[in-house]
Amino acid sequence: MENNSIDNYSEFWDFYVTEHSKPLTRYLHFFGTALGLVMLAWFLWSGSYFLIPLCFVVGYGFSWASHFFVEKNRPASFTYPLWSFASDYKMMFFMLTGKMNSEVERVADG
Repeated sequence: MENNSIDNYSEFWDFYVTEHSKPLTRYLHFFGTALGLVMLAWFLWSGSYFLIPLCFVVGYGFSWASHFFVEKNRPASFTYPLWSFASDYKMMFFMLTGKMNSEVERVADG
């Protein structure tokens, strides 16, 4: 599926899943997003609001590195930043509930 032909979130999700086909990519996304959330909580709790942008640097740093060095593809967040942001959390939820591998298989078979 060409990422420039995506018209709705359902199509985007399938594209997103194909772009995260390798387990290491998903684990690096999970780690970066989780670490970004922990940092956000810490910065809010400590009143270090000026450090909040670092949450995005860490979260996207792990994610983008996984695309460049593991998947060897272009991060979807470059073209679809909001859908990608939401999908990172959807993927985390699917990973926590043990559903992500079946999503990868579903899209690969589709």
